[in-house]
Amino acid sequence: MTLSIRAAQAADAETLAAIYLACRREMSYAPLAHDDAAVRAWFAGALLPAGGVWLAERGGEIAGFAACSEQDGLLWLDQLYVGARHQGAGIGAALLQRVLAGRARACRLHVFQANAGARRFYEAHGFTLLSLGDGRDNEERCPDALYQWRPDTKE
Repeated sequence: MTLSIRAAQAADAETLAAIYLACRREMSYAPLAHDDAAVRAWFAGALLPAGGVWLAERGGEIAGFAACSEQDGLLWLDQLYVGARHQGAGIGAALLQRVLAGRARACRLHVFQANAGARRFYEAHGFTLLSLGDGRDNEERCPDALYQWRPDTKE
């Protein structure tokens, strides 16, 4: 199947929110902090209008997305989710590659400590663990891990 990456548009908000909600429901260790309606409103009214959201299409279907932002001169990978039917097909890696393409600066992200699969994924793509948190700084109050990628550690 053909995979393409493109910038997300306002019309993609509902599909991206559905992917996010489905993936997050699988994370029993980190319950959602907001109801479905609030999540959908956030995608449509805040996340997509802010820009920095890329999505992957596979076989004509939106398969996953990545959202990034800049803070204090650093790139932050805020979200990276791939729909269950599309996991294991290289979509997460393609989205991550798009986010990091041409970056001369570091990229940071937070991931829940209990999300072992995500932690292995990021470590395999050159991210290094900076610190572990107790969860007091995230809405879910779930222990997290701070990772960083530098261009010189890229695959």
